[in-house]
Amino acid sequence: MKKIVPFGILVIVVILAFMYPGNVAAAKPATTYNGADIAWMLISTALVLLMTPGLAFFYGGMVRKKNVISTMLQSFVCMGLITIIWVVFGFSMAFGTDVGGLGIIGNPKSFFMMQNTLGVAWLGGTIPVILFAMFQLKFAVITPALITGAFAERIRFNSYLIFITLFIVIIYIPLAHATWHPEGIFFKYGVLDFAGGTVVHMSAGWAALASALYLKKRTGAEDAHTPARISYVILGTGLLWFGWFGFNAGSALGSGELAATALATTTTASAAAAMSWIFFDILRGKKPSAMGACIGAVVGLVAVTPAAGFITVSSSLIVGIVAAVVSNLVVIWRSKTNIDDTLDVFPCHGVGGMVGMLMTGIFATQSVNSVGNTTGNGLAYGETALFIKHLVALVAVSVFAFVGAFILLKVTDLISPLRVTAEEEIAGLDVTQHDEEL
Repeated sequence: MKKIVPFGILVIVVILAFMYPGNVAAAKPATTYNGADIAWMLISTALVLLMTPGLAFFYGGMVRKKNVISTMLQSFVCMGLITIIWVVFGFSMAFGTDVGGLGIIGNPKSFFMMQNTLGVAWLGGTIPVILFAMFQLKFAVITPALITGAFAERIRFNSYLIFITLFIVIIYIPLAHATWHPEGIFFKYGVLDFAGGTVVHMSAGWAALASALYLKKRTGAEDAHTPARISYVILGTGLLWFGWFGFNAGSALGSGELAATALATTTTASAAAAMSWIFFDILRGKKPSAMGACIGAVVGLVAVTPAAGFITVSSSLIVGIVAAVVSNLVVIWRSKTNIDDTLDVFPCHGVGGMVGMLMTGIFATQSVNSVGNTTGNGLAYGETALFIKHLVALVAVSVFAFVGAFILLKVTDLISPLRVTAEEEIAGLDVTQHDEEL
């Protein structure tokens, strides 16, 4: 059964590849492609892809030596599996014509197998639909990879493939459509998510918490956990920070001032969070550590993601500081519970994403970016509507992502057992799952 299920998924994808649905309505005809915008988006797309190998190093360096290859491969394999899903029907369901006016899912026929993506601009703008599709693909790739840090060192690889397939289709794609499609329910409600704080980090963070609870503690989790390679963590952080410029600044979908602003806020928030994490540790009587600096930098990147194109640079300093302190406190709380979130994905990505969403509701200003902001300015500017809408959306997304992920974990477990045996866990997943060693 364990060998049949992944093969069955491959067979289904191949069958879908031959199901050409015929002509469907195309996007608006391109009027003015802009060479500078296209060039920047090509670069941004490549930068975001680099984040996934960066995440592999980031997570791989944190686990024990016997699980490094397995942990890194869990991120790396997303570049293969999620790409196939996205090209066949994923992009269409996320950004295709809204189905039923519900603002929850797109028509899988709109861009099935990447048809209707050439010779037309995304929403009549300045870049081709095919480029927008590939840019968004990279967001879909890294999201399930983020979850892996929560169940590191104890999940079967074949079962993992099934879970992330279900996660992308049932949780990620509806959230992407609801938040970023012009007819999406959150988009029309007035929720602002510039580059994925809600769609990417909150969904991954809540799924991580569900995974940690469902899979329970690792065998010998109480023993000292010695990271395999701190140098991998530093390298991964550098790659993530570098790639994040494509993640956030690329979400401007052009090479203008908005992209420059998003790049600046991204830089500042990450720097502020890295230093805040270090100083907070010092105040707690701990020595400043490379791990702390790296985790803090990533938390800052996470928190500024939804806000990057809506806030000022000075506000991004506050976003980074608040996110670092709050996430650090949640890490401390988690360590005192029985929740074995191996690499603290929920405190860093889930909580960081929620802090960023709320900070967007506080500091967003139409003076920076009024495109798509129909609600108004944030709480810091004396207006309450945006902040309240973000609170409502935060609760809705949290419930959907957590409950949905928990159900998908149960479904996956029924198809193929999620957890390795105690003997396999003790031996290490590198050998037992992949017959390889570091």
